[in-house]
Amino acid sequence: MEQERLFPDYIFETSWEVCNKVGGIYTVLSTRARTLQDRIHDQLIFIGPDCWQDRPCPYFEEESLFPEWEDVARCEGLHVRVGRWTIPSRPVAILVDWRPLFDEKDAFYGRLWQQFGVDSLHAFGDYDDSVLFGWAAAKVVESFYRHYRLDDQRVVLHANEWQTASAALVIQKLVPQVATIFTTHATCIGRSIAGNNKPLYDYLWAYNGDQMAQELNMESKHSIEKQAAHHVDCFTTVSEARECAELLDKPVDVVLPNGFDNSFVAVGPQFTRKRKAARKRLLAIANALLGTQIGDEALIVSTSGRYEFRNKGLDVFIEAMNRLRCDTDLQRPIVAFIAVPGWVSGPRADLQERLQQRKSYDTPLESPMFTHWLGDIDHDQVVGMMRHLDMANHQEDNVKLIFMPCYLTGDDGIVDLSYYDTVLGNDLCVFPSYYEPWGYTPLEAVAFHVPCITTDLAGFGLWANSVKGASASIEDGVEVVRRTDYNFSEVADHIKATVARFAAMTPKEVRACRSKADKLSKKALWSEFIPYYEEAYDLALRKAAKRAE
Repeated sequence: MEQERLFPDYIFETSWEVCNKVGGIYTVLSTRARTLQDRIHDQLIFIGPDCWQDRPCPYFEEESLFPEWEDVARCEGLHVRVGRWTIPSRPVAILVDWRPLFDEKDAFYGRLWQQFGVDSLHAFGDYDDSVLFGWAAAKVVESFYRHYRLDDQRVVLHANEWQTASAALVIQKLVPQVATIFTTHATCIGRSIAGNNKPLYDYLWAYNGDQMAQELNMESKHSIEKQAAHHVDCFTTVSEARECAELLDKPVDVVLPNGFDNSFVAVGPQFTRKRKAARKRLLAIANALLGTQIGDEALIVSTSGRYEFRNKGLDVFIEAMNRLRCDTDLQRPIVAFIAVPGWVSGPRADLQERLQQRKSYDTPLESPMFTHWLGDIDHDQVVGMMRHLDMANHQEDNVKLIFMPCYLTGDDGIVDLSYYDTVLGNDLCVFPSYYEPWGYTPLEAVAFHVPCITTDLAGFGLWANSVKGASASIEDGVEVVRRTDYNFSEVADHIKATVARFAAMTPKEVRACRSKADKLSKKALWSEFIPYYEEAYDLALRKAAKRAE
């Protein structure tokens, strides 16, 4: 008879991205929250960094939910703010200031070395802030646990990425009864190898993680990530990747694929209205910038994500668009966007003026390749590659490529739409990642009925192939391109051909692709993926029970 799985009564989950919109982990946690809240309600508690202190946090609303404990915590020297994360499900969130712990940093690092073998000797940059925040998060859990006497409750602390690994380690000493889960969404050394233009995949079997950390000056971050992987009750990652076993010398206990909550995706007339508004805005930006009159018949293509030029495949996307712009057989004009946050110095006043005038123009603005001025434009990788390829959006080019280097939060001064309201205006999205343990951007695209192109080096691409049982194509809603360490040109040609094929589709064929994309996204809802978390919680709780004994 199969043993019944244990499920926690309390889940404390900590990340640098709780109430702090930085990257994909924000999406992981914020979209998963509702599914867990359905089980344990306000006993799901997120712990994030109080980056704002006396200033209001745009993702957090203060509310006195545990007034007695808040007083106790402050008496214990913890600087906390309690309230709710302002996402649709509004889960409980505790923001903690880690800065007061700097006075005790050296002694704490000494204990990490003695108890867990964490080498903080070579720490620099964001290491101190991250590790001390993890320590502060663990102290919050300890204080809450003891105040509310949770000894008879099943309690889990789930730490995400190396930035909070210290929380999962320290809590085992502070409160051994608390079960610990550590998720690496991307190993810091794997990301660093890929980002430094070294071949990762064909040579992965031969890399020594400790040696590479020394070579790439990543020793301290790699050390705390590796020790967390070895010491926690349950070590997890987000896809069937080999890098944890090879670089951290520890295979994962459970794979936790990233799901999505589509409850906020508009439906029916509202979806149609939002899609039309997004397309209208994107084309207005292109026409004002380029001095063109491109109409709604254009194919709008985009890529987006964090600004990791090689890892996210921005280089191969630009190359594919470059090859496509000379294709005389293209059935439709193409407007392509790179929506990747860069070092923005401000929106272009000349572009703002044209957008406000709402007139047609027949001459382009100066440097008609980007929507916002950049802080160091001469060293920007996207602009540099576009200039190198002479991709200056000449009138005769079949493909116009525009760099939107702003965060799409609805107030950037040019687009003035949120990311989700912008993405549904696309006809096709392209995410040709070289290093992408999961890949939220393609999942988000298909959730908004936008077919996309990704690679089999992305966890999402591998998952899409597994759903089909073969290599997925654009007719399935997602085209999964085979990518290796050395086939850059082949990938660029594959993307070029797929975009051209999509541009030639009939409206009926496009609707079928969009429908398939929507159906595929529903197989990646959190309701489908939460059983993997149930497995991880059960494993962690059973190990913690043995430790507590």
